[in-house]
Amino acid sequence: MGNNNKGKYIYKNQTGSFYNIILLILAGESIYILTYVLARVFRPTFLDIFDLNNFQLGSLFSIYGIVALISYLYGGIVADKYSPRKLMATALFSTALGGFVMSTFPSFFTLQILYAYWGFTTVFLFWGAMIKATRLWGGKKNQGKAFGFLDGGRGIVAASMGSITVFIFSLALKTKINAASILERQEAFRYVILFSSFIIIIIGFLVLYFMRTEKENDIKKNNSINSIKNIKSVLKIQSVWLMMMIIMSAYVGYKLTDIYSLYASQVMLYDQIEAAKIGALQLYLRPLVCITIGLSADKTSSVKLIIIGFSIMLIGALVFSLGIINSTMNIIFLLSLIMTAVGTYAIRALYFAVFNEGKIPVEITGTAVGIISIVGYTPDIFVTPIMGYLIDNYPGIVGYQYVFMMLVMFSLLGLLASIKFQKITIN
Repeated sequence: MGNNNKGKYIYKNQTGSFYNIILLILAGESIYILTYVLARVFRPTFLDIFDLNNFQLGSLFSIYGIVALISYLYGGIVADKYSPRKLMATALFSTALGGFVMSTFPSFFTLQILYAYWGFTTVFLFWGAMIKATRLWGGKKNQGKAFGFLDGGRGIVAASMGSITVFIFSLALKTKINAASILERQEAFRYVILFSSFIIIIIGFLVLYFMRTEKENDIKKNNSINSIKNIKSVLKIQSVWLMMMIIMSAYVGYKLTDIYSLYASQVMLYDQIEAAKIGALQLYLRPLVCITIGLSADKTSSVKLIIIGFSIMLIGALVFSLGIINSTMNIIFLLSLIMTAVGTYAIRALYFAVFNEGKIPVEITGTAVGIISIVGYTPDIFVTPIMGYLIDNYPGIVGYQYVFMMLVMFSLLGLLASIKFQKITIN
């Protein structure tokens, strides 16, 4: 049997195995609980208990992003050579170990080292393997469903963990949040970190022992012949360059979801528990949007829905950038948040589902993911420090206006790139 037939056989065997997609969903979000979810849901508390300002927190994500940038390419190549199951399980175990360090509330210098370490464990060992396994699961006709289920399911995990950790934190506090000392909040938050770490370890064992990867050897044989040749092949594909811009623009929107709870605290004047609930509640939009859009995408063109997503994100960003939302406008705040988040999550659900539309061969998926991600996820490096600087140096609503003006610009860039992508794939 030749290589092409083997590739088709892989598609056929992976598609429809809901054990695999459930494990991909659990693993795909749990690995980012410590690095992203906790800071997103608990941002005001997170800043206080680690004694950080917004710029310092942003610099931690930049360090993570710099290591991740290097890891995307090489991790993609590794994903084309080795077992996704083993790579993902190793990544989960390694990431959880960092949680035990985090639970000691270390110095800023130690946090910098920790985030660099997480940039390696969550990307080099994990990212390319997860995306490739998802593409194989979806087959030729169900890419929208595959990636919609993946990101929607990840949204359910993130929202659930957000709600559970808020409950654990509030339960562990012996006094009201506004009266609690830093030490009391640290002690309560330690339970949140340790709980999250143990969950990641458990999921790592589930992936290691229950993910079905009988055809891994076929994948390895098809794709490990010449990594340099694969890289050159990927770089010649025009749709790859457009996907870089689409993902980068959408990811700026996703990074801004980190500040919704802080906006609720500083502009809408919610207390820290109420702000954390806003951070957790907006996560529930993600599964609703991603699953709905994923099921719709296979009946139409994924890139058409991405264009609609950028249009919605642009409108929501414009409303926030005007600075008209203040503490007396709760309903407008929630509606604008929903609009911006819906557009963001719709694009996020589909930007890897256009591999087939972009005519990217399945056998070089890992390498393509790595190359696209190098540019696509650069917001990990620059967005959080910029947000932190603007919020710290322009108090009140003004700093947030500047942040959302940045999103307006990237929404326009993503919209133009997705329109161009549609034109070249139709021809």
